[in-house]
Amino acid sequence: MTDKIKKIRLTDRNVKFLEKVEEISGESITLCDQCGTCSAGCPFVEEMDITPSQLMREVLLGQEEVLRARTTWICASCFTCTVRCPRMLDVSKVAEALRQIGLRQAIDEIDINIIDREEYRKMPTIALVSAYRKLTG
Repeated sequence: MTDKIKKIRLTDRNVKFLEKVEEISGESITLCDQCGTCSAGCPFVEEMDITPSQLMREVLLGQEEVLRARTTWICASCFTCTVRCPRMLDVSKVAEALRQIGLRQAIDEIDINIIDREEYRKMPTIALVSAYRKLTG
């Protein structure tokens, strides 16, 4: 049975990432006991690529790959997770911290130059503004 258990070793880089997220969010992520209540109550969980509890687990393990998850951008900060969390953790603050870290890396996920000019004219302005705020660094 022990052969199947994946041992996880935290490197200095993993620990620094965890500490950075904790500093920005103000949350003690190490208190998360992975009960899944945040995921069970999330109204947008079906649209997410990873659940809120998986997001917390990846941050807890210092997995910087979590920055590529769409979940951080789908989180509406409705605080359902916070209200229901038995540890009083605010997952939405963690998601916001991950968004901030991602934006600070200045990675652009969209390019206006590839949008067809006719399509661009049809798009609502609010959609363009929203996309630029969320998908450009």
